[in-house]
Amino acid sequence: MSPRMSRRGFLTATAGAAGAVAAQPLLAACGGGGGAPAKTGAASASLLQRILPHYKASSLVKPDYPSINGSSPAYLSYPTNLVRTVADTPGAGGTYTAITPLWGTIPSAGNPFAQAVDKALGATVSVNPANGNNYSTILPQLFSGNKLPDWIQVPTFWAPPLNFGEAAATRLADLTPYLAGGKVSQYPNLAAIFSSGWEAGIWDDKLYGFPSYTTGFNYGYQLYYRADLLDKLGIGTPSVKSVNDLFDLAKEVNDPKAKRWALGDIWGYLYQPFDYANWMLDDKGNLITQYESPGIIEAMNWMAKAVKAGLVHPDQVAGNYGNGVTEFYSGQMVIVSDGSGAWNAADAQKGQAANKGYTRASFDFFTASGSGTPRMSLEAATAWTSYLNKSLSAKQIAEILRLANYLAAPFGSVEYHLLNYGVQGVDYTMTGSGPQLTADGTKYAGSAVSTYNFLVSPNNTTYNAGYPEVTKAVASWAQRNAKYGYQPLFYELNVTVPNSLSSANAFTPFNPTSGIMYEVVRGRASIADYQSTLASWKRNGGNKLKTFYEGVLAQQKKLGSA
Repeated sequence: MSPRMSRRGFLTATAGAAGAVAAQPLLAACGGGGGAPAKTGAASASLLQRILPHYKASSLVKPDYPSINGSSPAYLSYPTNLVRTVADTPGAGGTYTAITPLWGTIPSAGNPFAQAVDKALGATVSVNPANGNNYSTILPQLFSGNKLPDWIQVPTFWAPPLNFGEAAATRLADLTPYLAGGKVSQYPNLAAIFSSGWEAGIWDDKLYGFPSYTTGFNYGYQLYYRADLLDKLGIGTPSVKSVNDLFDLAKEVNDPKAKRWALGDIWGYLYQPFDYANWMLDDKGNLITQYESPGIIEAMNWMAKAVKAGLVHPDQVAGNYGNGVTEFYSGQMVIVSDGSGAWNAADAQKGQAANKGYTRASFDFFTASGSGTPRMSLEAATAWTSYLNKSLSAKQIAEILRLANYLAAPFGSVEYHLLNYGVQGVDYTMTGSGPQLTADGTKYAGSAVSTYNFLVSPNNTTYNAGYPEVTKAVASWAQRNAKYGYQPLFYELNVTVPNSLSSANAFTPFNPTSGIMYEVVRGRASIADYQSTLASWKRNGGNKLKTFYEGVLAQQKKLGSA
């Protein structure tokens, strides 16, 4: 399957496209040279506490699966008594424009669902969704052309090529005076979002962004398999404790003559068992990138061995990822890597439409050797942060904050219900298993097409209407595996790299869908070729980039935040 668009996946998977942007920063006139001081998030733990909105928990419904080690709370059934969390209409008749990404069919403007939301808000929020697959190319045009809407979603993994630390100061509204510390208390739903989510929107000691989908257990990939196919093959629930176990299982299920390949391109997942992260310390305590780690060499060798053995679907080997989901549903691929968002009711519905017995399951995290404790490098608490245009007046920002408080209403509230399911009888019908979207609701409402959640949303929860078995599987997996998550270097820290280093920071030679690793894994280049490419990257800015990050690390240690 194609690489999942997570923070980790994007920073490498689209490095080729991002590199062209990063090589000529959009706000170069504002940026510094290689000797410029590092611009990061908050400067110290004490300052961070003054900047961050004070968290105040809010839970309307007791979860069936409570949060454990940061996992998202999960609900098997939909609450029958919804609670109104916003007493008065929040808007004052304002009109605002917004742009968010959308992976799906763009709904028509002014549709009934959007009209119902605007009516509840008491304001017009004209969301203009943009094709998520092209969003990384749309953002630079908006910033460089000074064509930003009033409200825009900028995923954290697409911020670096925009030289975002400078963009925040010159183009975006500073929310610190409105939300810092106890000031957020007048917006209870915003106050209920985890502090770690807000931290993603801090640039150069100021709060700029609204978080969406915040969770304490956020990671790039997990490894899925078709449980129903393994049952049919008489294997049952597999026990995979090492990469050798995974390879042996792949050989057992692989049958190209029957058009069944064991694996998709699971390269994106292999950082978990081989234990490397974007930035890390080697055995001597020196700062290195993941591309210098022994683990990534072992991962390339393992994946190349799987490709050579014919265990990987030929479309995936050829880089043709467009039919990956269909091939997984049809059983042509048994084991694939993807993000957590792939495992939900929509997946079950589509998979079972293709194959009645379809059941997705996930391997628990494991180590390469099979010994020791598994580790998973965590992503920031959210990869999704939205921002307001600096040109907005204080009065307009105050109105948008009230609208944001409505949009951030939690699971079990009247407001959440409207934003995710629309209007009863129009967008959904209520059944014994919860709200079920109608044809119109599928087009306009619900998480599949609604983009309001990309402006701001409550902490992440797990609920799958009509598919409680999916919720059980997802929640129990998360509860088992969240304990293996760890915070890597520079976790939750927004760093603005000097313009002179932006090309090196794009890591273009290591693009996993076209770069040297792609070639090594497919047997068209050697590890020696990889080492040569790495050495070239170091000479051409990589070493200077490492020196820059060593300074950031030293600054963190000095402030007691590393």
